Amino acid sequence: MKNIINILLIAVIGFLGWQFFNLYIKNISLEKSSNKLNAEIFSIKAENKDLVSDTNYFSNPENQVKEIKSQTNYKDPGEKVIIIIPPATATSTANQ
Repeated sequence: MKNIINILLIAVIGFLGWQFFNLYIKNISLEKSSNKLNAEIFSIKAENKDLVSDTNYFSNPENQVKEIKSQTNYKDPGEKVIIIIPPATATSTANQ
C-alpha cells in the first residue's frame, strides 16, 4: 500500500514539476514578446512625436507655401526665382 502511495506521490510531483517547467518556458517567451512590443511602442511614440511636430509646422499656411515652393517650381505672381547651382568639386570633374 505504501508503495502505491509513494508511486502516486512521485507521479504527482513529477507532473507538477513538468507543469512548472512549461510555465517557465512560456514566461520566457512572453517576456521576449513583451520586450519587443515595448521597443515597438517606444519607436511608435517617437514617430508620433515627429508627426505631431510636422502637423503643427504644416498647420501654418506660410509654412505650407514655403514647402510647396521648395519642392516644386511654384512661384507667386510677380515673384522671381533664383536657382543657385553649387560649383563642381575637383573630384566630380576628375571623374568625368
